[in-house]
Amino acid sequence: MQRYSDNRESTLGWLFKTGVLTPFQCYVLEDEFRESKVSGETRIPAGTYNLVLQKTETPKTLQYRKKYPWFKHHIMLENVPGFVGIYVHVGNTDSDSDGCLLLGDSADNNSVAPGTISNSTLAFKRFYDNIYDHLAKGNTATIEVRDEKFLKLTG
Repeated sequence: MQRYSDNRESTLGWLFKTGVLTPFQCYVLEDEFRESKVSGETRIPAGTYNLVLQKTETPKTLQYRKKYPWFKHHIMLENVPGFVGIYVHVGNTDSDSDGCLLLGDSADNNSVAPGTISNSTLAFKRFYDNIYDHLAKGNTATIEVRDEKFLKLTG
């Protein structure tokens, strides 16, 4: 995942999948960068994290199962420093996230207002369908989160 825009209220990024013909998967929306963590208002640190199935039945898990018949367990980023319960899930604005990664098929430009993404359920289901069985079979998967400083534009 490559972050590309932080407007001090939200962060937008791109999610890529390695080893496929078309690597771009979807947009990602998160909370904003902060030097000091504010609960529910701070994006996670850059780094590489294992993706695991969160098999505990939380209220959010039960809510998702009622809303999405195909949903079984949340996909969670493991061992995020200073954070717990970081999921990949559905949402459209940073108010839908407490540090989690929200997926969408389109995004605004994040420059004049807090960022928003849309078609989140479609993007999330595609991601979920792509990785859930892989993880359920005991296979591993990681996500590398890169900050904007790694994005170099020329021209």
